[in-house]
Amino acid sequence: MSAPAPVRSPAATYARDVRVTWWYTAASVMFLHVFAVFLWAFVVVMRGTPLDVVLALVGAAGSVASGVLLLIHYRREPFDDADDSARRLVWTPVLLGIASAVLFGVGAGSLLVAAALVAQALCTVRWRGGIRGRLVALMLVVVVASWVIEATRLNPDGYVSLTFALPLFVTMLAPLTATSLWWWDIVRELDRARRAEGRLAAAQERLRLAGDLHDLQGHHLQVIALQLELAEKMMGRDPDAAAEQVRAARVSVDEARRGTRDLASRFRGVPLPDELANAADLLRAAGLTVDLLVDTEAGRAPADVLGPVVRETTTNVLKHGGGVSASLSLSRHEGSWVLVVENDSRGTASPVGDGAGLSGIVERVGPVGGTMDATRLGDRFRITVRVPEEVTA
Repeated sequence: MSAPAPVRSPAATYARDVRVTWWYTAASVMFLHVFAVFLWAFVVVMRGTPLDVVLALVGAAGSVASGVLLLIHYRREPFDDADDSARRLVWTPVLLGIASAVLFGVGAGSLLVAAALVAQALCTVRWRGGIRGRLVALMLVVVVASWVIEATRLNPDGYVSLTFALPLFVTMLAPLTATSLWWWDIVRELDRARRAEGRLAAAQERLRLAGDLHDLQGHHLQVIALQLELAEKMMGRDPDAAAEQVRAARVSVDEARRGTRDLASRFRGVPLPDELANAADLLRAAGLTVDLLVDTEAGRAPADVLGPVVRETTTNVLKHGGGVSASLSLSRHEGSWVLVVENDSRGTASPVGDGAGLSGIVERVGPVGGTMDATRLGDRFRITVRVPEEVTA
């Protein structure tokens, strides 16, 4: 029987869409930047001196390089203000962008293009406390003023005075960039909210479990205490009645034990696809790139056996992996459920420490006829767990 093709879980699909949104945003910003620089450099090549062409081309290359570096930094920079070192690193590409803009402006003989590219560099920075909004408005005023000054005073017979489309396009470069990055910030904030919602739901479930456990154990312990107290009082004058109370207390103990076991079973009864999706979200929250593949029939897999394995391997990847990528997959093959967790790791240490994690996995899957295999492929560490398909979920 051939296994159905694995499909991406909703969480993995959402994370992929977030990455696609970033690449679309970054590509749009760079397209506008490169297009504007290319058009203006083309004008310089057609009308300028050899020295002007050299200055313009060097400035154009530096401006584009600055834009790429600023976008990379923008993608990686955290939202909060905790990491001051990340904030300091942004100023190197900003200064490169400003210097390149000035060089390009000198080669093109245009105050407008220099001001526009300086504004572009400054507006690609994630400013705090609403500074960017005011900065965009200020830069727009400065660029428009540069346009007017160049067209009326500095070079009234030049290219800026004779055309309208290209100067307008360059003028709108910084506002368009800022608007695109604002949109990406919204998407990223929504993604953070989604992750926080998942963690909050897990915390609420734990609180609910704690409350149910408190109520269950409190009730049974109170009953047991009363029964034993009665047995103690009746021991001297009515041993048979005292023995009956002791037997009743033992029944209450069994009921408490059964109720606790049922409660724990309900807590462990998270569907395995959700367990895998939560593990992938946790790894992504730690900064890893995660690929998640889940069989369409994964809901039938034994979650009580494989769920703890997923949690164990995820925890150990976070503790001992030290890499930047991981993959989780669950599929059916030759009558078995096959769970594969793979990640890159730094150094020679196993991502599961000194073997305790591996031993725990073997102890979990062994009683149901399952197997575990751990292999290292270069800098990749892979754990493969097989559990017979006949094991009930």
